[in-house]
Amino acid sequence: MRRGVALAAILVAVSCGIAVAGFPSVTRAEERVDLIPDEKAGWSPSHLFSFIRGGYYSDRTLRVETSPPGAKLDLFYVRASFQKRYEQAEAPVTVVLPKRADAGKRDSVTIRAALDGYRIETVHVNVRSDQDEVVIDLQPLPNTLAGVAHTYFAGREGLTFLTKVPAQVRVQKGAEGFTVVLTQTAREDRLAAVLDGMRSPLVEKVESNQLGEDLMLQVRLTAGHDPKNLELRSRESQDTARGLYRYTIDIGGSGNVERARSALGSIGSGDVTGCAASFDDALRRKLDPEQLARALSPRGDFTDPYVRAALRRLGEVSPGAVIRMEDGSAFRPGIPIELAAAGSQAAAAKGFLALLRAWVRILEPPEYRSEALRSLIAPEMDHAGFAKALAAANAASCGGTTAGADSGPG
Repeated sequence: MRRGVALAAILVAVSCGIAVAGFPSVTRAEERVDLIPDEKAGWSPSHLFSFIRGGYYSDRTLRVETSPPGAKLDLFYVRASFQKRYEQAEAPVTVVLPKRADAGKRDSVTIRAALDGYRIETVHVNVRSDQDEVVIDLQPLPNTLAGVAHTYFAGREGLTFLTKVPAQVRVQKGAEGFTVVLTQTAREDRLAAVLDGMRSPLVEKVESNQLGEDLMLQVRLTAGHDPKNLELRSRESQDTARGLYRYTIDIGGSGNVERARSALGSIGSGDVTGCAASFDDALRRKLDPEQLARALSPRGDFTDPYVRAALRRLGEVSPGAVIRMEDGSAFRPGIPIELAAAGSQAAAAKGFLALLRAWVRILEPPEYRSEALRSLIAPEMDHAGFAKALAAANAASCGGTTAGADSGPG
C-alpha cells in the first residue's frame, strides 16, 4: 500500500515538472499561438518561381523569446498596412504563421514586448523570410525609484521620491486622492514594504503599480478630505552623498504650528533623562546611523524648523542646560553658532530621540504616533521594521516597565 502511494506521489511530481531522483523532469509545454489570418494573400508573380525555394509550402512557425524571459507579448499580423490578426502571449512562445506560399510579399508580424522595469521593444519579421526565431533583448528603464520617504508631523506631510536620474513626474488629482506618475521609471522591490505602511490622518494608503514603462503611485486620502481642496506643492533637490535626486510633494497647508510649539514647551527634563535616556540609547542602536543622520540633518523639508526647535528645547531641559553629544562635546542652545553646530550633527545629540518621542506623544493621536516618530528619525524605513525597533527600545527602557516604555511612542 505504501509503495503504491509513493509511486503515485512520484508520478504527480514528475508530471508537474518537479525533479525526482531517478526520474527525468518534465517541463511544461511552451505556449503556442495561432496567428494565421482568415484569408490567404492574393496571387502575385512571385508564385511562379516558388518551386525553386525550399520550404515555400511547408508549415511555418516563429519562436519568440525575450531576455529576460516572461515578457508580455502583443502579436500583430499585418498585411498591406492593415492588421489582420492580433493575439497576446507570454514569452517564450511559438507563433503559428501561414505557409510562405499563402502569405503576401509584404506580410509581416509585429511583436511588441513589455516587461515591468524594462523598455518596451518592438520587432518586425517578414512572414516569407527564412527567420524562424526571434530573441528580443530588453533594456532596463533609464530611471529607478531607489527610495521613498514619507514625512508626517503636526498636521503637515510630504512624499519624497529618490531616483537615480532626475524624475519626470505627473501629478493628477482624482475622486479619492491623487496619482503620481514617474515616467520611464522602475521600482526597487524592497520599496513595496515602505509604500504599503504609509498612513497618516490625511493618507489612508498608497498603492504602486508598474504600467509598462511608467510607475504609478495612487495616494488615497482618508474619509472627509476632498482632493479638490488639497494643496500640492512640488520641489526638487539632490542627495549628493548618495548620488540620488529628490522629488518632494508637500501636502496640505501650514499645519498646527502653535499647537506644536505649546506641546514642545511642556516637555521637561524627565522626558530626556533616566528611563527616557535608556530608551534613547536603545533606539539609537536599533537604527541605521547613516539613515538617522540624514533624517535629522537640514534638507529643506518642512520638518527642519521643528527639528531645530526640538534641539534647542533639548538643551534647555538637559542637565547643565547644554546639548551633549555622544563624543562628549557640548553646545549651548542659546548661542546661535553653537546651536547651528549641534544641528549639523543632531543625530548624535544624547536624549534627542527621547525628546522627539515625548513631543509626538503629546501632539499626535495614539494611532499615528509611531508613524510621526518614524517620519522624523527614519522616514525611508518601512513601517514594520521601525515598529520592531521601537518595541525593542521600549522593552530595553527601564526593563520594559510602563514608566519607561510608555507602550510605544504613544
